Amino acid sequence: MKKLSLALLLVASTAFAGDVVTRGAAIPKEAKAVPLAQVLESPDAYTKEPVVVEGVIAAACTRKGCWMQLAPSDDAHGVRVTFKDYGFFIPLDAKGMKARAEGVAVVKTLSKADADHLEEEGAKLTRREDGTALEVSFVANGVELTR
Repeated sequence: MKKLSLALLLVASTAFAGDVVTRGAAIPKEAKAVPLAQVLESPDAYTKEPVVVEGVIAAACTRKGCWMQLAPSDDAHGVRVTFKDYGFFIPLDAKGMKARAEGVAVVKTLSKADADHLEEEGAKLTRREDGTALEVSFVANGVELTR
């Protein structure tokens, strides 16, 4: 009986391992992704029309799930993704999941207080001497997450 229970548990966990968690607006299945590195190289080119980016969640807000740090791979530099109009959140245990996000790039300067707050939640920022940070971020209309 124990072997049967263990086998059923293994099958059930494997079946759910590839499930997709969706939040926000649906991402069209036929949408082609723009390489995240390309968006980071020229963020101003992606501030008007929504694009799809893909990557791995390197970090996420540990308090609410209100942002995620999306990187092309586990060891690459990424971009902080927020969610349009604070309209949805991701699971608190999303770190390490693969993600597709549709939205636009945003380039802005964070105040010292805002940068402090984000770092307290786990964000990785490059600070200036005065404590502010220039940030390229991404505002997503919708996301799809998979383990």
